[in-house]
Amino acid sequence: MNLRQLDLNLLVALDALLKARHVTRAGRMLGIGQPAMSAALQRLRAVFDDDLLVKQGREMVPTARALELEPELRRVLREVERLVGEREAFDPGRSARSFVVRLSDLLSFLLLPHAVATISREAPGIALEALHLSPEATVDALESGRVDLAVSTGLSVPASICASAVCRDEVVAVSRRGHPAVDRLCDVDVFLAQRHIKVAQSPIDDRFADRQLAKQGRTRSAALTVPHWLAVPPIVATSDMIATMPASLARRYAADGHIVLHRPPFPETRFDWSLYWHRRHTGDQGHMWLRGVLTTAAADAFRLGAETGDETGTVQRLNPAVGGTMP
Repeated sequence: MNLRQLDLNLLVALDALLKARHVTRAGRMLGIGQPAMSAALQRLRAVFDDDLLVKQGREMVPTARALELEPELRRVLREVERLVGEREAFDPGRSARSFVVRLSDLLSFLLLPHAVATISREAPGIALEALHLSPEATVDALESGRVDLAVSTGLSVPASICASAVCRDEVVAVSRRGHPAVDRLCDVDVFLAQRHIKVAQSPIDDRFADRQLAKQGRTRSAALTVPHWLAVPPIVATSDMIATMPASLARRYAADGHIVLHRPPFPETRFDWSLYWHRRHTGDQGHMWLRGVLTTAAADAFRLGAETGDETGTVQRLNPAVGGTMP
């Protein structure tokens, strides 16, 4: 189809339909009636030669073609929004922009409460979507425009991607209070003799445990592999399994006294969490504002985590590098 023959408002309508999965609700999102929204859907079906959404009960289910279009549609609309709006000064209080941010479950848990509080107060019209992507997929999404910002660590990025460290963290070993080896986990032989939990979707385990152990000619075996970090502390607290994880999250769960933090038996433990974005967004005022929001959220969240661990005295002081006091 010739682009000049396409009404770009149809793409806005398709985005609303894919979000609402209902013609009437999609119309309300755009401030138009159900007949006009139904007419837009019929035109979209003709443009893409596909049903796009089909009736299933009271909802509408996207077709495979619609699901294929959805991420690119969002990217195109964000670029059009940026193109049209870049002449105007960004006013967070009046903006209705939407942003997509890559966050793991750990980072969502730590950062989003602080970030959402700021957005709700300063920019109630802004929409935020969080995605959890692998390191490789994160870089691809930043380059393609599918993701506006990412918070991660140690990403291998091309020159087109900017990075800015926002906070320092460290890796600790965690066990339940009363674990049979609670006083000896800093010893590599004792550490390796335990049943370990690994997190499949994070490179931290590999980078800070397995690779360093490999340099010593040692390996550990995983008794349990889970996809996300938030599953780890409750399992550790109720079993004899141990895990290696970021102190920022571990300290939150140590506050109730059920898990204990230990210095792990390998030398490198500290790392930075960083913001990543494509260079094309560097001067975008809205993007700059969001980078500031996430940077402040990280500072608040990680300071709270450190204070929580220190004040409760739940950090097992097997090595002064971890801090805290003996339980």
